[in-house]
Amino acid sequence: MLDHYSRHVMGVATFKNSTTSRSIQKFLEHTMKDAGAHPKYIISDKGQQFWCDLFKDWCERQGINPRFGAVGQHGSIALIERFMLTLKNECMRIILVPLRTDAFQQELSCFSHWYNHCRPHSSLNARTPQEVYKDVFPAASERPRHEPRAKWPRSSPCASQHAPIAGHCGAPIRLDVRYHKGRKHLPILALRRAA
Repeated sequence: MLDHYSRHVMGVATFKNSTTSRSIQKFLEHTMKDAGAHPKYIISDKGQQFWCDLFKDWCERQGINPRFGAVGQHGSIALIERFMLTLKNECMRIILVPLRTDAFQQELSCFSHWYNHCRPHSSLNARTPQEVYKDVFPAASERPRHEPRAKWPRSSPCASQHAPIAGHCGAPIRLDVRYHKGRKHLPILALRRAA
């Protein structure tokens, strides 16, 4: 489940058997309770678990308006399609996918946490989904920045569109790389002033 505005992953789930409308409803109820949020809309494809009276009735009882992407039309549910592509490219195609359901769920949860808290998005002006969802401290692009070029003119017109410079120009910097929960495919990058 993905928040449309912030791209924040609200919840992930694995299902041992085929996904039914009831299992989706249970997952959505659990996710809404955990998030303390109640959506106006749920946007999905027209899979049989969504495109049925059971799901539509559940939505009506919850006061949720279901919306559906066009069948076979790429981009009709673009945000979730983009998230799934990111999940595949930045996680599932890199690791040895666990066969045990609980281990697989743990990997999905780990990726979701990294995606929400550590991965800036260009579509969010370099903010993370968590920063947008919770409306917390400014994104890295808005905080004072390090400027390694000694003669960079602070009055340059193109410089005025960026974050202010912290300290003085020409400061040596270093790139620190850590890994979320020790997973090499989930990097956390930070620029620091070199000693």
